[in-house]
Parts: sequence; C-alpha cells; structure tokens
Amino acid sequence: MVQITPPAGDKVIEPSPGQTVGPFFAFGLIYPDMHEVAFPHSKGAIVVGGTVFDGAGAAIPDAVIEIWGADEDGQISRERGAFRRDDHTFTGFGRAATTDDGHYEFWTRNPGSVAGEAPFYSVVVFARGLPDKLVTRIYLPEDEDRLAADPLLASLSPEERATLIATRTPAGYLQHDIHLQGEKETVFLAF
Repeated sequence: MVQITPPAGDKVIEPSPGQTVGPFFAFGLIYPDMHEVAFPHSKGAIVVGGTVFDGAGAAIPDAVIEIWGADEDGQISRERGAFRRDDHTFTGFGRAATTDDGHYEFWTRNPGSVAGEAPFYSVVVFARGLPDKLVTRIYLPEDEDRLAADPLLASLSPEERATLIATRTPAGYLQHDIHLQGEKETVFLAF
C-alpha cells in the first residue's frame, strides 16, 4: 500500500479495507453465452476447462472465472460484444461460473504470442471469502523454448511454474485446475 503524506495540518484518511467479493447477482454478471469466447465447434475453437479448489482440496461450487486472450495470430481483439455475443466474432473475453462440482469451462481459441512471449490466457478468479479478485495466467504447454524464456515463468520454482501451464487433452482441449490455497496453490499475480 502506498501512503501519501498530505500537506501539514491536513487530516490523514486511511483507505477502506477490502470487501469480500460476492454475493454474485445475476444482473450485470450473467449474460447469454458468456463462456463462449469462440462459437462452439467453429474452426479453431477449443475448450479450456478445469476445477477450482479451496485450500482443503474441496471443489468450489460458486466461483466465477474470467479469461482474456489474444486470437491465434497474437492480436488483441478490439471487437465490441463481450456482453452481446453474435456467434461469429471473437472478442477474447469470457466469463464462466463454476458448477456444483467446481468445474469451469470456456469455448475459445488457442491464443497466439502477442510480442514473442509464451502464449497465455489472463485469468481472474472471484469466489466467496476472497477479499479481492485473484489474477493468474494459463499458459499453453507446447512451446518449451518460449515457456523457458518467459520472465514470469523463469522467476518461479518448477513446482510453481507447473501451476500455470495447462495440459493438452487428446481432443486438443486444455485442462487447467486452479487451487486457491494449499500444497498445489496456483501462482497468483499482485498488481
């Protein structure tokens, strides 16, 4: 936290403490096809999914996950429509609520490298009990050279690094679990 010193004689006002996220309200949060960043089964569309776990290893049934990703060519979408899906425009953004079993799923595309770095999705996790959102990444597993050269991944231990790299399924989809705490805790980024 950055503390700003006011001019002499002015009262110092401390920042308010963070509030836990939720409860989640459907108004403004849920919209049609919100987990379909790419139209299902369209050319290049894949499923990215996994389970969100708490510190005790139990699945979290009421988390919300958001992803942002570039298109296959590494271009950041400037298309409108994150909240108004038209079934053909790739917007790069999606939101999914977890199921009763803690599972989340998106229809999207493999992101390309934006500036030569290892391709990844930016991920935000909202869940009950969190004082603020959690930010992480999901990296594609294929390009070992780019993964090894990535500054974030290079700064992590092998165990921490593994929490950010998805597994490719035989169908070509991506599997990635998110652990909020515990032995397998996912690496989260601070801003």
